[in-house]
Amino acid sequence: MWGLVRLLLAWLGGWGCMGRLAAPVRAWAGSRGRPGPALLRTRRSWVWNQFFVIEEYAGPEPVLIGKLHSDVDRGEGRTKYLLTGEGAGTVFVIDEATGNIHVTKSLDREEKAQYVLLAQAVDRASNRPLEPPSEFIIKVQDINDNPPVFPLGPYHATVPEMSNVGTSVIQVTAHDADDPSYGNSAKLVYTVLDGLPFFSVDPQTGVVRTAIPNMDRETQEEFLVVIQAKDMGGHMGGLSGSTTVTVTLSDVNDNPPKFPQSLYQFSVVETAGPGTLVGRLQAQDPDLGDNALMAYSILDGEGSEAFSISTDAQGQDGLLTVRKPLDFETRRSYSFRVEATNTLIDPAYLRRGPFKDVASVRVTVQDAPEPPAFTQAAYHLAVMENKSPGTLVGQVSAADLDSPASPIRYSILPHSDPEHCFSIEPEDGTIRTAVPLDRETHVWHNLTVLATELGEESWAPEEAASCWQRGCP
Repeated sequence: MWGLVRLLLAWLGGWGCMGRLAAPVRAWAGSRGRPGPALLRTRRSWVWNQFFVIEEYAGPEPVLIGKLHSDVDRGEGRTKYLLTGEGAGTVFVIDEATGNIHVTKSLDREEKAQYVLLAQAVDRASNRPLEPPSEFIIKVQDINDNPPVFPLGPYHATVPEMSNVGTSVIQVTAHDADDPSYGNSAKLVYTVLDGLPFFSVDPQTGVVRTAIPNMDRETQEEFLVVIQAKDMGGHMGGLSGSTTVTVTLSDVNDNPPKFPQSLYQFSVVETAGPGTLVGRLQAQDPDLGDNALMAYSILDGEGSEAFSISTDAQGQDGLLTVRKPLDFETRRSYSFRVEATNTLIDPAYLRRGPFKDVASVRVTVQDAPEPPAFTQAAYHLAVMENKSPGTLVGQVSAADLDSPASPIRYSILPHSDPEHCFSIEPEDGTIRTAVPLDRETHVWHNLTVLATELGEESWAPEEAASCWQRGCP
């Protein structure tokens, strides 16, 4: 009866995983060269079909990892051992005479985790099998030779400012190429290396969360958090890798508008027409975008009658403009209050309100140089014809409403008296005849008198008053 091939393991710090092969096989025809009937029997179980080799083994090469031996091998050199399958002849070599199996190089489990080979004993002279080939597996036993890595890092995340403690920010995930089914080489634990006390990380899941309440974007907008993943369950001797998470606080409407000053003073000339810009009010809101938009309104009646306020195109500044004509002589100043209010208010932050502010405004109306005004819009005067030159016709009068005491000078515009029939006293506006008048020639004389404030000629009107002179029969 033929013997069985046995594999003797050279233990390299690992241990065999004793699988059992129980495949039925047909008995060999004949025994020791004598013919005989072919009988069906069951081969006995093997106990050597799987074993381990430690990866990255740094011992002398080649390294003995096992030995094939057949019971029919009597040490006479007639038995030859063969090894086929994955890595046979390159990674693994066999001594045909002794059955010793060697590994020729260090193995990397992350490159290939196991090898499937066939072992067989044959007659050296005839190559006739002495036993059927038997399959066995060499598994590469993992060692902790790979640090955790973050394939998606570095990370960027955004979380609203003022978030509650424990608000999820992002999940970071590290990968460890070591064998997760063997030992703790791939068991990872996450910790925060930099970013405390603002953020925390779940040791098992890698979920980053806020760790303190009321983080304010206006105080600090961006945080750089360093997360470490360490294998061996985080214990001493484990390998580690790290990544960064840049956390940006997004804005919420948690700040009310605020006027930087309590009183604004402006001035506007009385001749400014409706729509004229008087000035800008700039309430400040450190929030961003829609959270910083504001609307302005005038609270007091006297201000809203004379002025209007609107918000500029950016939604930031209040534009104070004239609403109706102003008159320095009637009213020289206006005082009122202006309110700035956020247009979008988040109910979640009402406790940080009120989201409005009030400032006082004083507008001074400036006097504009105005032409003298005649006491009448038109004067109707009469004089007898044929009177001698210098005859009194009448008098016109004008005054400066801004400065009633200012001296006025009078003159007749030449185009209204081309024949120079009349004269006027510059100081008092007395009109007299300059030549005898003839009613039959001209019944009416239409004169235009110019009144000019002394020293303010540039403000004199072209035509300040009209005077008609009628000849009498």
